[in-house]
Amino acid sequence: MASVHESLYFNPMMTNGVVHANVFGIKDWVTPYKISVLALLYEMTTSKPIALQERRRLNKLILPLQQGPDLTLDQFLKTVEECCPQTAYAVKLRLHEMADGELKDMEYFFATLPTPFSAIDSEAYKTSVVGLFMRHMLLAYNKLSFSQVYKLYKALQQYYHSHYAQPGDVQVGLPTLAADDSDMDLTSTEDNVGERMEKEELDTAPLHESELSRGPLSQKQAEYFLARQAYLLKNDENKALKPSALQDELNNMLKFNPDFAEAHYLSYLNSMRVQDIFISTHSLLHYFDRLILSGSEGKSNGDEGYGRSLRYAALNLAALHCRFGHYQQADLALQEAIRIAQESNDHVCLQHCLSWLYTLEQMKGSDSSVLTEDSVKMAAHFCLPYLVSLGIQSLVQQGAVQGKTAHELMDALKDTDILHWKHSLSELIDISLAQTTSIWRMYGKSTMAQQQAQLLLNMNSLEQVNFGVQQNNTEAFAVALCHLAELHAEQGLYGAVSEVLKHLKEQFPPHTQHAKLWMLCDLKIQFDRAMNDGKYHLAEPHVTAIAALNKTEGLYRKAQVLKALNRTTEAYSILQRLQLYCEKTKYTEMIIRVMLVTAELHWESSGFATALPLLLQALALARQHHLQALASETILHLAFTQLMLGVPEQALGVLHEAMEPILAHGAVMDKGRALLLAARCQMAMAGTRSNGQRHAALGLAVQSLGEAAAYFSMLDCKERLRDVHYLQARLHHTLGQTPQRNKCAMLFRLLDQELQAPGKPLV
Repeated sequence: MASVHESLYFNPMMTNGVVHANVFGIKDWVTPYKISVLALLYEMTTSKPIALQERRRLNKLILPLQQGPDLTLDQFLKTVEECCPQTAYAVKLRLHEMADGELKDMEYFFATLPTPFSAIDSEAYKTSVVGLFMRHMLLAYNKLSFSQVYKLYKALQQYYHSHYAQPGDVQVGLPTLAADDSDMDLTSTEDNVGERMEKEELDTAPLHESELSRGPLSQKQAEYFLARQAYLLKNDENKALKPSALQDELNNMLKFNPDFAEAHYLSYLNSMRVQDIFISTHSLLHYFDRLILSGSEGKSNGDEGYGRSLRYAALNLAALHCRFGHYQQADLALQEAIRIAQESNDHVCLQHCLSWLYTLEQMKGSDSSVLTEDSVKMAAHFCLPYLVSLGIQSLVQQGAVQGKTAHELMDALKDTDILHWKHSLSELIDISLAQTTSIWRMYGKSTMAQQQAQLLLNMNSLEQVNFGVQQNNTEAFAVALCHLAELHAEQGLYGAVSEVLKHLKEQFPPHTQHAKLWMLCDLKIQFDRAMNDGKYHLAEPHVTAIAALNKTEGLYRKAQVLKALNRTTEAYSILQRLQLYCEKTKYTEMIIRVMLVTAELHWESSGFATALPLLLQALALARQHHLQALASETILHLAFTQLMLGVPEQALGVLHEAMEPILAHGAVMDKGRALLLAARCQMAMAGTRSNGQRHAALGLAVQSLGEAAAYFSMLDCKERLRDVHYLQARLHHTLGQTPQRNKCAMLFRLLDQELQAPGKPLV
């Protein structure tokens, strides 16, 4: 069966029998690069049989080579060699014969070029993509006068020999016809060509190699370049040109055609990559100016097309200001877009405006749920599934932060998934999976979160994949990878964390818009690791960096460090301020965390009875919002408080309630803490029992401590390991197990000498 890409040869570009002759644009001209492409096509047709895999790779390469901008010979040969080294060598040999020979060698090549394509058994039909390109070049070549052919030959020589020139060599510039596309214009009259030739024969100004590659592109070449770069910016930014290089190309393109609206829009997208507010605004305004002036919107719609450009220009400007956090300017631009859309009775534009309106309110920190619900209803009324889904996903996000119940959020996401698959909304499918991952993590179901993240990362995109690119640089992928990094860090798999973060840094460089996600993730992992190791001097610098990316997280981490450094008053003040802010914004998850740290501050002053009501309130809140992970952590705090209040039986009973979810879904640190606390409760209960029951209880405590030590060792948590070894030594001594006691005592002594600090209370 023939490959899809072999249609470049077999399938004529026809509709109802009519050939589209302008596939490559009218104004194509012969250049040394085009001669290289012709040589490649010639060798593919005449050389000895090529392996099937290599032929398919070459077939995939043909269209980008024909439609793309001119490449240097080095780039061209390297590209072909990656597909088929044998063909690359044959092309190089063919070009060598022409460039190092005489003018008649190039003429002979063009004379023999049609022969293999006109044969009866030829793969390339006249009306195929290859056939059209070859005929187009032959027509352009045959219209050249002798002096033009000579100039083309000298340009070919320069093009070929520049491949072998040393970097320090000075290339002697030669004039070329590529600088003026009208020379090869197939629609030109012979008289005009003659007049231009008389003028050009007097012009002896040299043209350097850099100018050869930076000359004007044909319309099709420019459109192909813009489409390719725009696609790469959306789907895989790393494969697009660097921001500075892309801007240079766009500036060069606009130099020859300042009214090229699409180039201005790509300049706007490129400036957004580097957060350049000035150039992005400038390019966006120029895009809509050129769109209106060119009449492309108004030719078919009259005044309506003009008005449509204006209202969407205002809407895009509002989106731009939203992106940069200029909420007042965004609000003004949005109101202008709404006014123009209402005057034109454009319901679709009004729905987009409403979507941005609730997004703007949400970014300001206001409750936008009513606006969002209205937007969803109206979008459904006007059959706009994309906006319906975006609205529902926004409601789910707000509900998750505000503590809505789990079944409500999952039901809403299930409805959106049906909508996505029905309308093949690939991008929203990715967002839905990323949201589900985040919600499962918030509820403490780490296994389900990991499954959803892996499902997203391994899912094939529904969008047509062009240029060999998959969708992998969107925000949804960044969120999923960050969750995977944090889940691996919780299990002490820091090697895997490094690999995931390395991939994130490569895929989302620091200047990209989603880089803040992995930056915050990396800082939080480093902070938690330093705190677990007891290295508070290493954790403290991370607080400032975290606060720069997320103020709420920064304040919370600052309070943790201050508590660890025994600066209780400062920590308490920050926690109270943070709790008031979170209650105002209905950030339930952070409210519970703040309550837990506040309870730990009460422990520092032996206020265990004071901490009890606070912990009960946190537990009620966690259960109300189905936050299992936080509920389990709260139960650990409650059990420790009861142990300190002298009721170990109740403490152990409460602890057993949280043990199963902690061991199933909890972090390694939580598992170790739970087992250590269980061992302490068992030790406390053993003191009131008879000798037989006492030895059995102490044996259980030894077993729990051994498991806790294994978990703490995975994290290299030396302070907690020191506490475990101390308790193990005491238990073995009580049980009369001298060798085990001596071993644990030695381990405790080594860790104590290494840490050189008094142990903290066992929490």
